[in-house]
Amino acid sequence: MQKKKIINDPIHGFIDIPAGLIFELLEHPFLQRLRGIKQMGLTYLVYPCACHSRFSHALGAMHLMRQALLSLRSKGHAITPEEMEAAECAILLHDVGHGPFSHTLEHTIVENIHHEELSLVFMKRLDAQYGGRLKTAIAIFDGSYPKKFLHQLVSSQLDVDRLDYLRRDSFFSGVVEGMIGLERILKMLDVVNNELVVEAKGIYSVEKFLISRRLMYWQVYLHKTVIAADQLLLNILRRAKLLIAGAVPLPVPPALQLFLSNRFTLEDFHRQDVLDAFALLDDSDIDCAIKSWRNADDEILSELCRMMTARRLFKIEISPQPFDETYTGKIKTQVQQHFSHIPEAAPYFMVNDIIKNRGYDDRTGKIQIRFGKSELRDIYDVSDLLSAQAFSGVTKKYFLCYPKGIDNDAIHFNQ
Repeated sequence: MQKKKIINDPIHGFIDIPAGLIFELLEHPFLQRLRGIKQMGLTYLVYPCACHSRFSHALGAMHLMRQALLSLRSKGHAITPEEMEAAECAILLHDVGHGPFSHTLEHTIVENIHHEELSLVFMKRLDAQYGGRLKTAIAIFDGSYPKKFLHQLVSSQLDVDRLDYLRRDSFFSGVVEGMIGLERILKMLDVVNNELVVEAKGIYSVEKFLISRRLMYWQVYLHKTVIAADQLLLNILRRAKLLIAGAVPLPVPPALQLFLSNRFTLEDFHRQDVLDAFALLDDSDIDCAIKSWRNADDEILSELCRMMTARRLFKIEISPQPFDETYTGKIKTQVQQHFSHIPEAAPYFMVNDIIKNRGYDDRTGKIQIRFGKSELRDIYDVSDLLSAQAFSGVTKKYFLCYPKGIDNDAIHFNQ
């Protein structure tokens, strides 16, 4: 007799792992790779305990999927055991396409391909390996399954992915603003006309969810020091790619070398060798490369890597308005003067860009509140708490990064 496995999770308590397909998937190298990828990228440089993995998030999201489906079943909605397993597989695999450091390097190691597209490629490979047992999971994941609400539980404005990562990221970062009432939200879920909805008495929990998500973005995910660290890492990879393209020898783990040397399309990932190489990548490949590149002959790459390993991150300024060109010109001149012996250094040590945050994006679906038996209204229309400026539009902020101490010429190469 096959025994049920139990995992002790600090967020949800004991998570049951049923024997069968779900357990087999968890044991697969594609899923195990997620243990080596941090859920929050470089956020640990600001919040030291935020080192939890994509693997733990996938487990938590799977657990919440099961709770949501059991809640919907208790309200009379027909969900077969096969559909439950397929939905749990879909959410378990939803992040399997992430590369090292998650969103930070999403379009750097592999350009112009979203991680969800790669997740689908991985799922199709697994489906072939498991004799077609993931067909329904794939249909739920890509939205082609007839029961639309199952896809909405995987990906929507109020899905179990967001419910888990907000609670989990709040716990490990120590930022209490993300502590949402996910248990109540799960109990208030319902289905009307094949659409996922929330009962009216759950409206305040949904408001708290949207407010918490917005606060977590500004306070954690888009924290100014996290942005500075992200820009430093992005410039390291950008410089390494340029050097490798110019046949400059750099010590690089073989799988990472393949992606720094080539520009693959989504179609290329259907090749077994490309997908297998990507499936070997995790954060340790980047960490190893950066440590090696500290001693590179190229002074730009060397200095960027020394800054990262010593946590000498960029100084960053945030503004609600674009920076004055006179001011940015002055900073650029100072950077160029400091690195005068390397003319092409300035773009790697100064970044002027934009960050965006949208509290509630009804373009990708709405959170519908059910009044009575069938009256549905958008959360934004019935809430007296969600302001138009903060939640319906895109909030832009402008940032400027450059080395600390650039004004007084206090930094030097190879210190």
